[in-house]
This record gives sequence, structure tokens and C-alpha cells, in this order.
Amino acid sequence: MKKPIDNFSAQSGAYKKFRPTYPQELYVFLFSQCSNFESAWDCATGNGQVAAVLADKFKSVCASDISQQQLEWAISKDNIQYSIQRAEKTHFPDDSFDLITVAQAIHWFDFNAFSKEVNRVLKPNGLVAVWGYGLGRISTEIDEKVDHFYHEIVGDYWNFERRHIEEQYENLTLGLKYIKSNHEFYIDTLWNMTQFEGFFNSWSAVQNYIKANKGINPVPNLVEDVKGFWQGEEMKVSFPLFLKLYSK
Repeated sequence: MKKPIDNFSAQSGAYKKFRPTYPQELYVFLFSQCSNFESAWDCATGNGQVAAVLADKFKSVCASDISQQQLEWAISKDNIQYSIQRAEKTHFPDDSFDLITVAQAIHWFDFNAFSKEVNRVLKPNGLVAVWGYGLGRISTEIDEKVDHFYHEIVGDYWNFERRHIEEQYENLTLGLKYIKSNHEFYIDTLWNMTQFEGFFNSWSAVQNYIKANKGINPVPNLVEDVKGFWQGEEMKVSFPLFLKLYSK
């Protein structure tokens, strides 16, 4: 099993404050696919954003992460149990969960080991939902600046695993039955310039860039490049979200 990758402990506060939240339409669709609502596992929960929503629907929710710093920012609810565990090797009993969710995280996992663990802890007829999102789109001019920043400025500082996001998890199987869905989801939000800057500072590639370049942060230059195209106090940002569903 490959070594665990933790790219977000250092900026866990920024991650919670500036990362986008997932649309309610996504959860409505997921819940419509579930047959039971006894127990759910939010894997690589981060700050517990997904776990908190699951807790409103499921009797009990287990939420795990490898980062203590992330869990310190997690949303607390009576029926959520947080734990520090690797996704690929947990202490959960066999056939524990009706739903397992992994949001914007599975690309960091050891796929083979996680597949075995999921098949062990998922109940018969249980559901696995894996999703991620691409670059936010704002306007033609700003998108060009963001794309240049993504590919040309910090492109060499992304971990290899980032390619799975770019491929939208197209080769992910998990040893389960794939459920094809034609639903399209978007994360739509409003950002001011502070939120724009904070989001990019939460990127693992930016943190890798800073470490490799004697503390120099490339994000302020991106902000300067974008300022001339920013219209008003806030602008709409739309992230395309891709979803993969599997059943046992």
C-alpha cells in the first residue's frame, strides 16, 4: 500500500473557509438512490462538510481522515463519529455502511487497497458515491488567467495524482457495479476577491510551489492579473462537478 498523502493539514483553516460547498441537488439525487439510511461513512471527510449533511439523513455517520488538523475544523453533530484513519485500512466491521462518500479526495488513495476495504465494509446493496470538481469558471478573461496559472505557473507542482481529477475518475472501478447517471451538477457560488485569493491559497500545488521557491507565493500575482477583469464586489463562480456511483 502506498504511503498516505496529506497535502492539506498546513492550510486546513483556509481549506474550510474558502473551499466551495456542494449543491443540495447532489445530495437529493444521492439520497434518492439509497435504499436504507442506517449508517454512512464519509471517507477523507476533511472539515466534515459532507458528513454534516449525511447526518441529517442517516441515523449514524462515521467520518474519517488522516489529518488531525482538518478534523479540528470539523462540524460537530451528535450522530457523527470522527476518527483518524487511513481510507484503505479502517477498524469498521464488515458490512457496516449503506452509503460511502468520497468528495474530492479519492485520487490520493491507493485504489487497490481502498477497493478491498470498500467491498469489505459496504453492506449488500449499499452505494458508493465518489465525486470531484474541475476549475471554477467566472468569465472568459479571468478563466484564461486561471488556466494559465493552473498549467504554466503551478502546473509542475501538482502531485501526480491530480491527473485523476483531470480525467474525472474515468478509470475508477472499485470492483463494484458502476451505476451510470446522466445528471449534471454544478457548484455555483459568489466570490469577492478575498475569496478568490483564499481559494487558490488552499491549493496543494500552491503550497508545494511556496516550499520549493523559498516562501514565494504565486497567488498575489494571479490576483493582480485578474483585478482588471473583476466586475463589481462579487462575481458568480461555477465549478463543474462529476459524480461516480457504484453499488455492491
